[in-house]
Amino acid sequence: MNLSWLEDFLALASTGNFSRAAEERHMTQPAFGRRVRALEEWIGAELFDRSSQPVRLTHAGQWFQSVAHDLLDRVARIPGETRAVVEAGSSSLRFAATHALSFTFVPGWLRKFESLTMAGTIQLESDVLQRCEALMEQSKVQFVICHAHPQAPGKLQVEGFPSLKVGADVLVPVSVPGPDGQPVHQLQGGHSPVSLLTYSDESGLGRILRETQQHAVEKIHTNTVFTAHLASVLKTMVLDSRGMAWVPHSLVADEIATGRLVAAASEEWCIDLEIRLYRAHRAMGRAAQALWDAVSDQVNATP
Repeated sequence: MNLSWLEDFLALASTGNFSRAAEERHMTQPAFGRRVRALEEWIGAELFDRSSQPVRLTHAGQWFQSVAHDLLDRVARIPGETRAVVEAGSSSLRFAATHALSFTFVPGWLRKFESLTMAGTIQLESDVLQRCEALMEQSKVQFVICHAHPQAPGKLQVEGFPSLKVGADVLVPVSVPGPDGQPVHQLQGGHSPVSLLTYSDESGLGRILRETQQHAVEKIHTNTVFTAHLASVLKTMVLDSRGMAWVPHSLVADEIATGRLVAAASEEWCIDLEIRLYRAHRAMGRAAQALWDAVSDQVNATP
């Protein structure tokens, strides 16, 4: 029996019409009819009453309809269940983290749990938030580390993935300083429009910025001159004096400390961020579970 016959059967059961079902299955009607007949011969019973239009399921067909759904559902679960069996004793840890945190936060954070992370291999995917979320949904990673804000819930939060706050950051508006030490591109500056460097729609930081500051920014005369997915790209453009941008403090702490960058607005324009660790819904391997338990203990022990 060919598994695709089950999908043929369900298409015909749904439409009651050989022509429409064949079109839905992207084949000619004669070829589709032969596949349905082959399934019936394998079953040993007619599944459709062809004496009327639309065709109707026979008693055997009605019984087999639920069987076909169950079989296809079971087959669809096999890859995930297989990965779970393989992972049960695995010592590997698979993370996805947004680019900025991959450079600034993740290395030091992993060192805190070195006794747990050094026993096996660590795989880190560094990407935009949308891609990190997709990797989690596809069970390709066990953990996602990203910035978060309560006013701008991400997809993983909306879908109920367990998470822990493992750090904090601040989204700060920055500019290069002029000779007088004041920001060249000042958010609340004179009459000329402020050159704004901002995030594209795919960016998680961009979503947070839009949800928390967009209405306030719209009241100021700005001119968006550049957009990018990555905070690191915006940082480079700010350092090149192309404009001002909101960038995670963790990414520009050294530049602020040495005076290469300065605040482009007052503190009220800063946005407090959480750094959150999300974990997979399903059971993880023992190494991943041990890490999650250790992080949970640390978070719960923090006043």
